[in-house]
Parts: sequence; C-alpha cells; structure tokens
Amino acid sequence: MRFSKSFAVSIAALAIAAGATPAFAEAGDTLIRVRGIVVAPNEKSGGITPTFPTEEVSVNNAITPEVDITKMLSKNVGVELIAATTKHSFSGTSGTTGGIGKLGSTWVLPPTLTVQYHLAPDAKVRPYVGAGLNYTMFYSDKASSGLEAAVGSTSVHLKDSFGWAAQAGIDIQLNEKMFLNLDVKYIDIDTTARLTTTAIGTQRVKVNLDPLVFGIGVGFKL
Repeated sequence: MRFSKSFAVSIAALAIAAGATPAFAEAGDTLIRVRGIVVAPNEKSGGITPTFPTEEVSVNNAITPEVDITKMLSKNVGVELIAATTKHSFSGTSGTTGGIGKLGSTWVLPPTLTVQYHLAPDAKVRPYVGAGLNYTMFYSDKASSGLEAAVGSTSVHLKDSFGWAAQAGIDIQLNEKMFLNLDVKYIDIDTTARLTTTAIGTQRVKVNLDPLVFGIGVGFKL
C-alpha cells in the first residue's frame, strides 16, 4: 500500500514536470528580429500654401528590411528598439500640382522604442502588444525633375517628427533559439514640407503620415 502511494506520487510529479514548459526568454535575454516590412502611410494633407491652398499631396508605400532588438526585463516584459529606413515620394493629387505628379522624395528614418507585454511567454505561440515613442528624421529631401521644370530650381525640407507608437504581434517558436515573427505597428508621424522655389517663392504643406507598418520575419534568442 505504501509502495502504491509512493508510485502514485512519483507519477503525479513526473506529469507535472512534463507539462511545465519554461519561458522561451527570461529577464536579461536579448531577442533579435529581422523582418521585411511594408510601410503604408495613412496620410492626411493640408493645402499647399500660400499658392495652392486647395491642392493636397499623397505619399506612396515603401518596402524595406528592418532589424530590431528586444531586451527582456522579465519573461513577460521587454523593451524593443526598431530601426529601418525607407524612401517615399510625395505627389500632387489635383489641379496644377496634380498635373505635375511627383513633387519630390525623401528618406525616412523613424527609430521607435516600445515596451512590450508578452501574453503567453511559456507557450510556443506567443502574442504580444506594445506601446512607446517614435522620433522620425527626414533626410536626402529632393525636388522632382517635373516640379523643377514647372517652377524652376527648388529646395525641399521636411521637418522632423516626434510621436507615439503602438504595436501587436506574435512569435511562433521554431526551435530552441529561433522563431517566426508577425508584427504590425501604428506610428504617429506629422511633418511640414517646405518647398522653396525660384518662380513662386516658398510653399508649405502639412502632412500627417501616420503609417501602418506590416512585418514578417524571423527572430533569434542570443
């Protein structure tokens, strides 16, 4: 009888041990993700003032690679730094600027820091949500040849932006060190483009870019 009880206790302990899955990442671990992303602006533009106050601009989508680093503070909480750069062009949508089409282009560098909460750190399929801050830098701004043909030599400058960001994603474990990642972010980006021309002076247009960023890739635990 005593043997039977000991055996039953041993079997129960083994069952509990077999069902306990350790967290994929613990406090202090570093995760690296490499993704391909689509940056899809949800732009809302003001008029091009003072000369074309009723004419707005649109901004194209872009595809690029992205690398991010996540430092785990606990098995549930991590801090992620996201880095990628994309090139976008902006075009007139109606009237005179719509006839010109592409007005210019710029490169966008939007480093974003988010705090993530991992909902199921012990599972093989691990969803997470995050929120944080973004600082967007615009560089290599350039007027299009079509714009310069219409209004002469033109310099372009876009104002840097500071805003918030939100994300949701899922990690799917492939082996002890590697996982598949799906991720989507919303980034608050507001800027003012200044076009200084020889023919019609300085024009300004306010643009809320506010892109959705869709990503898919793989991650590694270091």
